[in-house]
Amino acid sequence: CQPVPKPESRVEVCDLNPCPPRWKVTPAGPCSSSCGLGLAVQLVTCVQILHGQEVLQEEHLCPVAEKPLTSVPCVVRTCSYEWSFSEWSECSTSCGNGIQTRQDFCLSSLTHKPVNPLFCRRFPKAIVVRGCSAGPCPEQEGSLSPGAELQPGTPATHLTRAAAGTEHGHKDLDVPLPAGPREQTQPGAGEEDTAQRCFLSVCGSLFLNATGIINMTGVESRDCTVAIGRPLREEISVTVLESSLNCTAGEVLLFSGRMMWRTGCRKLPLSLINSRTNTLIVKQRVVLPGNGVILQYSSRTATKKYYQDCDQQLFGPQGEIENPVQLPDQRQGVVCRTFLTVAPRQRISIRALSTDLGPEGNHTHFNYILVRDVSTMKTVVFHGKQQFLWQSTGSQAEIEFHE
Repeated sequence: CQPVPKPESRVEVCDLNPCPPRWKVTPAGPCSSSCGLGLAVQLVTCVQILHGQEVLQEEHLCPVAEKPLTSVPCVVRTCSYEWSFSEWSECSTSCGNGIQTRQDFCLSSLTHKPVNPLFCRRFPKAIVVRGCSAGPCPEQEGSLSPGAELQPGTPATHLTRAAAGTEHGHKDLDVPLPAGPREQTQPGAGEEDTAQRCFLSVCGSLFLNATGIINMTGVESRDCTVAIGRPLREEISVTVLESSLNCTAGEVLLFSGRMMWRTGCRKLPLSLINSRTNTLIVKQRVVLPGNGVILQYSSRTATKKYYQDCDQQLFGPQGEIENPVQLPDQRQGVVCRTFLTVAPRQRISIRALSTDLGPEGNHTHFNYILVRDVSTMKTVVFHGKQQFLWQSTGSQAEIEFHE
């Protein structure tokens, strides 16, 4: 192009229409936690460029569905936590067999002060309940069998020794448990009376059918909890048919499962909630009498596999557990789990009847057993042939068998 004169550069107006309003995000504050997971607040405004200047606009002019969150998760650095324990209590009995307990604390390694137990939930925790013996009772000397006084008076699930086997009929609903030495759950004292008193109330119930309608309106309790359970291979979908919750008064509905958590009040009718697993807890909190929701639920085969082939699901109020069998061709490192779900009005106790884990090289061998309280995420680890008694604070528990 050297022989040809070069034209002068120029700028031309190509479009006189202003750009549409858009969301603008401005960091407004630091992370709420100096370590671990926290929240950072950010300022979200609706702006528009007019004549080369950024002009603040009303929020309804920007697309509501695309509005960014005003607070976002943040992590400054990883926290370090560890479990700490109080001294063991005295034996619960003056003679015979009893139990000892101790309190657990989650401590920060930086401040050496207790923090929320959720920070320690990923770390194995030593036992907080153990058996003890205060010597034979005079009138029963020689007749009391070891561990006879450990029988709890609440709904209980008892863990037995590891045993080889291939049938797991109790993984499905309404299928009798196979015979043999296993873990048993027994209804606690007064449970039948409680069931009669609560028969007319949906609160505290466990629904095991494939489909159903749950009417949570007009209940007397401010806090009403129901649970839905299905076999491991399924997932649950819930539709809110009707809702009379008063959102401005603080009334709310909570859905929680092993892989999801959701709260809501506004725009609940005809909204669809998917559990992603085979169990779902629904909690309703009302302030005004008569308010509540009506739910319709159904189950279907899960779109994604969320369990191991050796996992098991048990529903209350009683049942038996034996450790799952790892097949010879099963890959190493697989953690076999047993999920326990009872009615929300009930609690779970697990007592070891036998924990003979078997010889090395046996496919039924596990090095330790981990028991987790789902409501608090507290975890307890039991080793070897250790006898134990464990009790939940909620209606769900998980048992993991580790190599």
